[in-house]
This record gives sequence, structure tokens and C-alpha cells, in this order.
Amino acid sequence: MSIAILGLGNMGKGLAKRLAGKTDIVFGAHDNAAATTFAGLLPGHIKVANYHDAAKISDIIILALPYAAALAEAGSNRAFDDKILVDITNPVNADYSGLLMGHSTSAAEEIQKAAPRAKVVKAFNTIFSSLFDAPPAATANVPVFVAGNDAAAVGIVAALARTAGFASEEVGDLSQARLLEPLGMLNIRMGFGLGKGTGIAPNWVTVG
Repeated sequence: MSIAILGLGNMGKGLAKRLAGKTDIVFGAHDNAAATTFAGLLPGHIKVANYHDAAKISDIIILALPYAAALAEAGSNRAFDDKILVDITNPVNADYSGLLMGHSTSAAEEIQKAAPRAKVVKAFNTIFSSLFDAPPAATANVPVFVAGNDAAAVGIVAALARTAGFASEEVGDLSQARLLEPLGMLNIRMGFGLGKGTGIAPNWVTVG
């Protein structure tokens, strides 16, 4: 199974570091030279292409882009059709003080509207990029919450989260992103606004 990572910001690079050597990876990048240099630092053979070609030759596409760019790409890239499209965004406003939307829709649902033939799955939006630099054993019990309308796609992305060294928690259909994105915003607020740092992640515990 081949995975395209579109965008090599902190989240894209973090996912690449955790997945390299475990699955086939294609970097979708605007700066091919920088992407090729980064690929050379990782295990396994990693291809580099533009966004369209990376998506075309992959089974799973991870939108490791800011929300506005992810939405625009979903609306224009027909190579997303019939593919699993993983939305990891939080639709934060310009000063990171809150979300652009919530409760009646979500970034994931808007991306699904823009790419109606893709199988959009929400995941990884409650994970700070710094966690990818921790030893996998340290994140083995950190959940990646996964939501989507296609049960098979949700299961595949949940398995991908485990391959990346996390636990997985399937939480229902794509409308559950309306809850996951505010949870991601709370994590951002606690990490930066309340000074807890980026080594945190939400989790649930069972008592009794």
C-alpha cells in the first residue's frame, strides 16, 4: 500500500519519519529539491512528485497542509477520486485563538464536499508534531481518533496510526470531526496558551 504525504511541514515530516521503511511513501511537494533532500535522510525508497502525481500513484493521501490549502487541493485534484483522503487539519483562525467553524460542520466535512468521490477520514488532528520525535514506545498508548463514513477506510487509517506508533480510537462517522476539531483546539490552547508544551495529547481512561 502506497501513501502520499502532501506537504512537508512539521506534521508531514513527522508522519514520514514514523512511516518510512514500513510502507511505500510518495512525497507530494512544491519544492522537489527540498523534498528529495529530506527523503534521503529516511529509510526506504521514497518517491517525490507534484501533488497530483503523488496522489495518482498512491492508495492513501494524507493532507498534511493548512486547512485552506487542504480544502483548495481537495476541490481541484481529481487524482483524489476513489482514494482514501486523510484530513489531519484543525481549521484555526489567523491568531490561533479559535476555530473557523464548528458543531454544524467541520473541516473534514467541507473537504469531503470538495472531493465528493474521495473517502475522507479524519485523523491525527489531536497530535502535536513533536510527538513524532518521541520514541514509539512513549506514544504507544496515545490515541489517534479516527472518523469517517467508509468503515473500511476508517479501519485502514486506524491501522496506519498504529503503524506510526500510536493507539487508534475509531469514533464514528465523519460528522464526529465536529467534536474532534474542538478537541484539537483545546489541545492547542492547553499546549500554548496554558504553557503545558507540545508533549501532551488527549486521552480517555477507564475507571473501575
